[in-house]
Amino acid sequence: MSKPVDYDAPRRPAVEAEDNSLEELKARGVASQSARVDLDEAEAAENFELPGADLSGEELTVAVVPMQPDEFRCPRCFLVHHRSQFAVQPDGRKLCQECS
Repeated sequence: MSKPVDYDAPRRPAVEAEDNSLEELKARGVASQSARVDLDEAEAAENFELPGADLSGEELTVAVVPMQPDEFRCPRCFLVHHRSQFAVQPDGRKLCQECS
């Protein structure tokens, strides 16, 4: 099994590639590492604020309608569809037409 080839990397002669010593490779690896600190996405999102978008005093109200007798819930996408969107797979799974 051979090593994968990065075709975008600059090419060097095979003799030069094999002559790299362990110390050179370690030095090159340390130099190429960045000192950038990865931030946690949740922490970054807490500090992000949209200008003029203070919605702390707003209440969201949504009317929840129970599933009707002519509707079904797809087990893959978990959306409620009308029975006209019902599709049975050859292996017996009952999915909506979008997921089948």
